[in-house]
Amino acid sequence: MTTTTTPHIIRKVCVTGALLAGAAVSAHAQSTGSMLLRAGATMIKPQTESGDLTAPSLASTKIDVGSNSQLSGGITYMVSDNLSVDLPVALPFKHEIVGAGAIAGAGKIGNVQALPITLLGQYRFGTASAQVRPYLGAGLTYAKFFKENTTAALTALTGGSPASPTTMKVDSRLGATFQIGASLAISPRWSLDACYAKTLLKTKATLSTGQTIDITLNPDSYTVGVGYKF
Repeated sequence: MTTTTTPHIIRKVCVTGALLAGAAVSAHAQSTGSMLLRAGATMIKPQTESGDLTAPSLASTKIDVGSNSQLSGGITYMVSDNLSVDLPVALPFKHEIVGAGAIAGAGKIGNVQALPITLLGQYRFGTASAQVRPYLGAGLTYAKFFKENTTAALTALTGGSPASPTTMKVDSRLGATFQIGASLAISPRWSLDACYAKTLLKTKATLSTGQTIDITLNPDSYTVGVGYKF
């Protein structure tokens, strides 16, 4: 009697354990209704193509915009097992503006802070419980530029003086953003996430002298982070 019953009990325990394990994986998968929070860092690297500063100025007076990295994060909501909506967040990025073209040796002529406000729709490949989930995203970014500062170098180049320095204003603009990335589950709730995004963005800077310059930024952004699923 004992010999017959024991294997039967073992089989029941194994089946029950497997069902519970499957239920646990399902409960913690990136499935419909899941909310994913992440924290990490992002580097934004503008791919600057500058127009010429309008007259009066030296011919081919251009600028370049430097890259910057900041702490970042985001919220992802799973609309279905494969479709999600993502809202990245970050501290403001601080970009240095330097002379280019005819004023390439002028060095730093200013800086500006940028806060990209982005909303993305994503398609996540694979099943909801897959350990690795590549994804593609697309959406819009509103690039808010603020706290523009200029240097004595720009003032000298534009005919200003220490008593009346040249100031600058950069227009905030809307652009399209495209994204590719992947998440790697490292536990039922924790994951690693990495992505690359490209934003198509043009803007214009206006100086207090009345001169303007058109700038194509088209920044690349690289993000890595740790995610937690609710």
